[in-house]
Amino acid sequence: MKSYNYCTLFDSNYLTRGLAMYESLNKYSEEFHLYIFAFDDKSYELLNKLSLEFVTIISLEEFEDEELLKLKSSRSAGEYCWTCTPSIIKYCIETYSLFSCTYLDADLYFFSNPSVLIDEMKEKSVLITEHRYTPMYDQSATSGIYCVQFMTFKNDKNGMKALDWWRDACNDWCYARNEDGKFGDQKYLDDWTTRFEGVHVLENLGGGVAPWNVQQYDLGDANFKLIFYHFHNYKILQNSKIELGTYKLNKNDIEILYIPYTKHLQNMTQELKKFDKINDYNGIVKNKSFYWKEPLRKIKRYMSGTYNIFQKKELLGR
Repeated sequence: MKSYNYCTLFDSNYLTRGLAMYESLNKYSEEFHLYIFAFDDKSYELLNKLSLEFVTIISLEEFEDEELLKLKSSRSAGEYCWTCTPSIIKYCIETYSLFSCTYLDADLYFFSNPSVLIDEMKEKSVLITEHRYTPMYDQSATSGIYCVQFMTFKNDKNGMKALDWWRDACNDWCYARNEDGKFGDQKYLDDWTTRFEGVHVLENLGGGVAPWNVQQYDLGDANFKLIFYHFHNYKILQNSKIELGTYKLNKNDIEILYIPYTKHLQNMTQELKKFDKINDYNGIVKNKSFYWKEPLRKIKRYMSGTYNIFQKKELLGR
């Protein structure tokens, strides 16, 4: 049976999300291995205590090279994670002599086996996924046509050529701002179908469902098979509140996607508290100081159907 290799990165603030992603992958996958890059000591320590099956945990000490260490101080934590994305894929392929490796964002969650997405590549060397923005949310010009969320690189000439180019580009410039047609690690992908040979753009609509495009889908349709959902901008707030993002969601979206995900994160929190009773590892977002326009923004979001803030018990109790 064919085996599939995946890699991801996260720190302790994303630990419950990363673990939920792994458990959803494990639930639906038959033959796979996940390489987790622990981006702080606490996540590395806890991940090792969990003794996860089909997982290799890699510390920053093992992974970081001189080039990454030199530029680390010049980038925010988020920017550094973006910078390292191509490097962790390259590390896995070269260190473990992999035929291919698929990068996964830690806030993905699987509802079916993603192997069908990788198999779609056939003889191609690189797999990229479009944002598929709903028109009213189209940010292609600023955030890019393609999303760095689920990307596969084969260990062949075309795959490594694209990966090496991307790594060099991200090491040179990778910031959370728009500058000279660039944005983070993502805008670099815009011309890959013409820049490189062997690039395949994912066609399966079940892969790459996200808050910015879920308005185009009927998740309750028995003929639609959801492969994964990207829980972008899902936030655990203070006072036991949860924000599901700032995009329009319907009742089905919340019932099918967000309630199971919230319950899974809660279960992961309880599991981690067996090892550490102090922190819940959900990256709780602290309330900002009062801003006079905030009530107006709240009313605007209510009117547009994008006020997606709930008490945790509202979601856990359903």
